[in-house]
Formats: sequence, structure tokens, C-alpha cells
Amino acid sequence: MTDEKVIEIINSSLAEEFELDIEKMVPDALLKDDLGLDSLDRVDTVIVLEHAFKFKIREEEAIREIRTLGDIHRFVINKIRDLGEA
Repeated sequence: MTDEKVIEIINSSLAEEFELDIEKMVPDALLKDDLGLDSLDRVDTVIVLEHAFKFKIREEEAIREIRTLGDIHRFVINKIRDLGEA
């Protein structure tokens, strides 16, 4: 799966789940300030990503560092690479 496809899946999945404007789904969008996602939405984000990509996201240090949509993109891309699915 290409990085572009991963990003497309992330953006469309999150836009659908949280009723976000796809035009606002840019890498530097801040999850809280730009997309309006709160701490509870972050938990739901993990669930959405797990369903979209069929892998578990454990309590990982990298999760706590996510602040932007681009951070989510990088996290998932790296996770897929780590699992050998890229």
C-alpha cells in the first residue's frame, strides 16, 4: 500500500467518523484547534484507525506525541512498515 493510499484512507475515515470537512484535512491541521477533536475523540480515532487498517494500536509512546493530522499519517505509515505490510 502506498503512503498516498494510507493518507487517503486516514483522511476519509476520520472525515466520515467525525463529520469533518475534507478540505480541512491537511497534514499541518492541529487535531484540537483546527479539526475540533477533543481527548475523547482521540480514543475514537484509535478505534477508527484500527478498523481501517486491521491492526491493534497499543499504548505506545508515539500516540501521546500526536498533535496534527500529519502526525497520524506518519504514525500509521510507520506502523504499517513495522508490521511489514508496506
